[in-house]
Amino acid sequence: MKSWFSLSPAHDYRLVSQLFLKGLAVIYFSAFLSLSVQINGLAGPHGILPLIELEQFYFQEFGTDALWMLPSLFWLNASDIALFGATVLGCALSVLLLFGLYQRLALIGLFLLYLSLTTAGQIFLNFQWDYLLLESGFLAIFLVDGPTRLLIFLYHWLLFRLRFLSGLSKLLSGDPVWRDWTALQHYFETQPLPHFGSWVAHQLPDIILRAGTGLVYLTELIVPFFIFLPRPFRIAAALLTVFMQLLIILTSNHNFINLLTILLCLFLIDDRSLMGKKHAPTTGSFTGKRWPQVAAALLIFSISLPLMYQMILHREPPVLAEWSKNLRRFGLGNVYHVFPTMQTERQELIIQGSNDHVHWKTYPFKYKPGPLNRLPPFILPHQPRLDWMIWFVPARHESSRYWFDRFMAALKQGNPTVLRLLADNPFPDRPPRYLRVLAYRYHFNTFAEKRQTGNYWRRELLGEFPNVPPRRP
Repeated sequence: MKSWFSLSPAHDYRLVSQLFLKGLAVIYFSAFLSLSVQINGLAGPHGILPLIELEQFYFQEFGTDALWMLPSLFWLNASDIALFGATVLGCALSVLLLFGLYQRLALIGLFLLYLSLTTAGQIFLNFQWDYLLLESGFLAIFLVDGPTRLLIFLYHWLLFRLRFLSGLSKLLSGDPVWRDWTALQHYFETQPLPHFGSWVAHQLPDIILRAGTGLVYLTELIVPFFIFLPRPFRIAAALLTVFMQLLIILTSNHNFINLLTILLCLFLIDDRSLMGKKHAPTTGSFTGKRWPQVAAALLIFSISLPLMYQMILHREPPVLAEWSKNLRRFGLGNVYHVFPTMQTERQELIIQGSNDHVHWKTYPFKYKPGPLNRLPPFILPHQPRLDWMIWFVPARHESSRYWFDRFMAALKQGNPTVLRLLADNPFPDRPPRYLRVLAYRYHFNTFAEKRQTGNYWRRELLGEFPNVPPRRP
């Protein structure tokens, strides 16, 4: 068995590496394009959480250390033009990468731009898929020189962390519906942005949904260890993981994370798998310096291992804890915990405005559930960050309260930049005098109920938010 810690060229992964770079270009393009239509409303000077306010606060509190604490190119300019321009430049660099032009320059630019936008977006871009893209893109900078055994291992380590820690977090959380294998009886209905496939899957018999939960455990707790075993096991891991990701795509709107996970599975196969047994692996020399890859490996392990230690044992490791936390903001070494707890009810917030406290008009969102006869459309790989974040508000965590209050204030002011994040403005002439938020419990209708009523949903009024019981978990 070849040593995966070797710096020798991985000749049997050259075609795989080239395909990965092209796939990464497509995912980068989709991520930047998705942000181009929302970043100003989220983080622009007139957005919900203006980046310029955060920069001013950090600089007043920490001086020049703020430059390190908020890694971003937008220290130079945090205007609407700069934020939008970064998304356009990101799309352009993605096209260069796709066609193999100035690949290293393009990858460095893509990493810096997406890191800057992640910092700018604050809570709206503080998601595991954003960090997964950053680490994948960071390692790709070294892939331009050609794959080495060490670099392939770093991608294996990234995929292992993503899959195994997501499964482990479900066990560590002690969540009862994961423990009794009923999680999928709730997941399709309660996830942030379900689509038609989610509604169909929710109708499946309980025995199939329980089997699906077992498949989750299999692919997240056992299959990840196949990554480090001989070639047949790695191929099996790739096939099972891809199969699971395709099922998720068919039943969920989860932006680009499933596509990126599938792309990472390329490193579990090799050129022989793609070209057939009669074709020998492509030969070639490693053209770059080896020490940057060693430095990258030490950096990622020094961040990821302490974070894993803390996640599993619930206490800080004796060494490297502060280092790990500080460098995590660069998107490297993240720990993953996809759906460690499962929501068992869906609370939807309906925001309304009025000028007389009698006649109320609803603010329509582009994608999240609202009208009973509408399901969110299939929008992969787009992620509407505002629609997604509204899903967290009923849990009443402090982290959601601040930005939601800012969002409501923007509606009260008739802020056009923020209103563009919605499907329509029901008060085009002047903002309403009053606002209210109604909380409803939503349930999927059955096939029969859908035929009878024409609605995918049924709902019951819980009261006026926040004067309702918080959603748990």
